[in-house]
Amino acid sequence: QVQLVESGGGLVQPGGSLRLSCAASGSMFRFNVMGWSRQAPGKQREWVARIFSGESTYYVDSVKGRFTISRDNAKNTMYLQMNTLNAEDTAVYYCYAIDRFGTHWGQGTQVTVSS
Repeated sequence: QVQLVESGGGLVQPGGSLRLSCAASGSMFRFNVMGWSRQAPGKQREWVARIFSGESTYYVDSVKGRFTISRDNAKNTMYLQMNTLNAEDTAVYYCYAIDRFGTHWGQGTQVTVSS
């Protein structure tokens, strides 16, 4: 019923930037929390960033000052602006949204940081 579609991943050189998008079906006002997680090869999935309906934002320490999460309810889209990327950021990035019925996940988009 709920669909989340990520886009914007790809190959980028160290120090470069990418902007990920997560398009949601329906109005996003029903999601009190939205965010991003990532999973690198051979590692557990880790939480990266979240944004509340009141637009308060929180980040894992490793991305503070480099990543910015935002949401545009009019476009039903959430974004993750990623700057100063390094090899440790290489992972599949998943967006998620939480409503009163549970947590919903996108299919993921690959981000590879390499020279």
